[in-house]
Amino acid sequence: MSDLVHSELCRPPFGEPGGSERRLIADRRKFTLWSVLYGGFRPRRRAGRRAMNRALPVVDWHEPHLLAVAVGILLLSFADAFLTVTLLVFGAAEFNPLMAALIHKDITIFTSVKMGVTGVGVLALVPLSHYRLFGPFRVVTGLYLILAGYIALLLYELSMFSALT
Repeated sequence: MSDLVHSELCRPPFGEPGGSERRLIADRRKFTLWSVLYGGFRPRRRAGRRAMNRALPVVDWHEPHLLAVAVGILLLSFADAFLTVTLLVFGAAEFNPLMAALIHKDITIFTSVKMGVTGVGVLALVPLSHYRLFGPFRVVTGLYLILAGYIALLLYELSMFSALT
């Protein structure tokens, strides 16, 4: 028996005292900001890696249309905030009691909270777009409904604006 085979057979298993770690580089699974940035610009995972992960996959590649939906929601949210402030100047009232309290306290806080909540919501829903919620309802359908809701809200605000002026 060669010396290499003998040394491999006689060494302790991994994890036991005296055992050696064969990896030469740092653990690649360590979560860092570089991992997020690299995976964001060079996505690879399009489906679950293991058979048990196929039902609820965590992926880093998303359909290109989701970028348009996410940006659309954020832009429409910004337009909603602008129109809300403009309508309040003309004598309208804020329907949402939480936002009404914020807007009367400080407009900067109002816009920051509005954009922050919308942005965090979109950032949370896009990676989960493959998931199913409430049976046949997919999360991506919810994103489309949010987009449609913002379009309807802006059309309503524009009709209010034309009625006030």
